Amino acid sequence: MLTTELLDVQPNELQFTFDVKKQSTCTIQLGNRSDQCVAFKVKTTSPKKYCVRPNAGIIKPRATCDFTVTMQAQKVAPPELQCKDKFLIQCTVIPFGISEEEVTSDMFAKDSGKYVEEKKLRVVLTIPPPTPEFLHVNGEPKEDLCYETSVQKDRVLNEVEYIPPPQRVADNVDSESYKDESRAVKHAEELKPEKNAVVLNLAKDLEELKSKLSTVNLKLKEADLFIIKLTEEKSMTTREKNMLKHELELLSKKNNARSIMVGFPLLYIFLVALISIAIGYFAHP
Repeated sequence: MLTTELLDVQPNELQFTFDVKKQSTCTIQLGNRSDQCVAFKVKTTSPKKYCVRPNAGIIKPRATCDFTVTMQAQKVAPPELQCKDKFLIQCTVIPFGISEEEVTSDMFAKDSGKYVEEKKLRVVLTIPPPTPEFLHVNGEPKEDLCYETSVQKDRVLNEVEYIPPPQRVADNVDSESYKDESRAVKHAEELKPEKNAVVLNLAKDLEELKSKLSTVNLKLKEADLFIIKLTEEKSMTTREKNMLKHELELLSKKNNARSIMVGFPLLYIFLVALISIAIGYFAHP
């Protein structure tokens, strides 16, 4: 495991100048503090809100690389410009010869056994610098002398060009954001009756569907009972048919036996008569 940090991140937070319905851009510089090639990848908790270019890349030994983060235009300012969005920069050592196209998310997986360094950056929102106030002198606009004097004093003390410090928004939120919110509330109130009517219609349709389903279930139960009844009748008919067939077979056997018993005496009588005639013929000369 490495004992020193791979990357030097400057600055250590993302600072955006927030203005309603306008994009804001912030640049972060990454410095490779090692003697090896380092691959990096940038992640955020709100990927739809920010655009990162490039979001991944390779930094040569002891070299630097910049990436730009653009915050999309927002319709409403957050309360007191407090932003909970976070950014995560992951980096790891890679072999020489790997191109930026070969950098994948698998390289930064912790379960692969590699050393993956992570740096978290928070998002800070500031309001635009205040514009100088102008006074009308003799019908012509002129910059406020108090403001101009304070700017000159700051320049003399700091010996650098004056840049107004970033200020936090407290109570005065942009009037346009209030208008958007009021419009949204009014639109929501207008939609409430329509929403209630839709809900009532859906409830009625649901009740009708339930009643139809119960009717279908009753018909299905009746059909099942009718099928069971038909099956039982079919089995009874089959049994009766088999019984009748068996009885017919017995009757046919009895008739055959009777015919044999009735035919035997007639043959016997015929033979006796024939013998008697023969004896009588030979007995008389």
